[in-house]
Amino acid sequence: TQLMIAPGYEFKIASGIITNFHQPKSTLLLLVSAMVGENWKTIYKHAIENNFRFLSYGDGCLLLKD
Repeated sequence: TQLMIAPGYEFKIASGIITNFHQPKSTLLLLVSAMVGENWKTIYKHAIENNFRFLSYGDGCLLLKD
């Protein structure tokens, strides 16, 4: 696909997403960053410090638009 949602993308309908925690440097992290901006770093730091699980069977989260 030619569509990549990355920082700078303007969401027209969605004001949040429910997703799992994705691995650093993944394209799915670009989606998270597009939704919450630079706050993704704070969110992920909290997740790592609290031993949240990553990937498909990991902990889910509700991320709201920045």
